[in-house]
Amino acid sequence: MPKMKTNRSAAKRFRKTGSGKFRRRRAYHSHILTKKSPKRKRRLRQGTLVAKADEKRVKRLLGT
Repeated sequence: MPKMKTNRSAAKRFRKTGSGKFRRRRAYHSHILTKKSPKRKRRLRQGTLVAKADEKRVKRLLGT
């Protein structure tokens, strides 16, 4: 059976951590920032982990 291909769009969005979890960027920080509060925008700058329910899907997309 041939090797699994990595989904390139997923590879640009997710990164594996040392403990095997996946990091991602937060949504809603690319445009229409004028109506969002500074506190909300600060929080959106920080990355976060992929939810446990989605880890299997992300792992399959990345071919790991």
